[in-house]
Amino acid sequence: MRVKLWGVRGSLPAPLSPENLEARLKDLLQDFFARGHRDASQIDAFLASIPPHRRGGFGGNTACVQVSTDAASLIIDAGSGLRRLGETMMGGPCGLGRGEAHILFTHFHWDHLIGLPFFIPIFVPGNQIHLYSVQPELEAAVKMMFTKPYFPVPFEQLGAKVHFHRLEPRVPAAFGDLTYTPYRLDHPDPCWGFRFEHAGKTFSHCVDTEATRLSPADLGPDLPLYQGVDLMIFDGQYTLLEVTEKINWGHAAAPIGLDLAIREGIKRILFMHHDPAASDDKIADAERQTREYFQAYQESARAAGRPAPSVEWAFAQEGMTVAV
Repeated sequence: MRVKLWGVRGSLPAPLSPENLEARLKDLLQDFFARGHRDASQIDAFLASIPPHRRGGFGGNTACVQVSTDAASLIIDAGSGLRRLGETMMGGPCGLGRGEAHILFTHFHWDHLIGLPFFIPIFVPGNQIHLYSVQPELEAAVKMMFTKPYFPVPFEQLGAKVHFHRLEPRVPAAFGDLTYTPYRLDHPDPCWGFRFEHAGKTFSHCVDTEATRLSPADLGPDLPLYQGVDLMIFDGQYTLLEVTEKINWGHAAAPIGLDLAIREGIKRILFMHHDPAASDDKIADAERQTREYFQAYQESARAAGRPAPSVEWAFAQEGMTVAV
């Protein structure tokens, strides 16, 4: 099972401004020469030594994640990252790709929908586009997007055939050699995470959650979303301080996900849904705070004579691909 991140921002796309890009280039060039480099042959080695957030950054497209095996491919959410995924499926911006696409929706906030009108395969005659959600409003929400004055092409004139599917909460569904199950997250509007299983491995997508339910008793029927998981993608939009300032905004902080992972034995976590107001430097600082939190947790365990927890984790970058 492979998980590819086509968009990791939350709430709103956040591309680098020309001023920020120029400042980043200037900073890198100054660092390059300050280290004594003078030759173009040294560029690759120099860039490899630079933290990722100073090179390409974490990315600016909103939520879109692809889960695939050799026999199946499912897309989670249609954020702005879906546009590039669509181009890839077409064989490039001017390609003629045909076939099927299957998109699961966590919920219908704009940042999880805005890529759909720019998903090229939906305009290609003969294509089959399958859209899935637990919520009953999916068809109405999608058709509303393809109406004037929001978008010039009406739903009825799309080239592809669009199929709408209603998912049963907490009931496993099969797709090729993948099995997926929707579980409820903690968000102001109903939002559903997904647990994927393939060949004895498990991936859980838990984004757009404030994680207000943390104990096994409070999670109740949604606890399996976090149990026996090899990879979890978790909402890390805010720092711990920001979470206390933004109660009921529907988003969490990375240390909350770490606490869940330690308790439930989750092996690896990627944190995404980065705040659109956060610069790459600010996200990197949140990553530093999370590292300090985790190290303090490990030291506390050792001091108490317990084994230090071991969880592999990182803040997600657009374009990452993870094998599960």
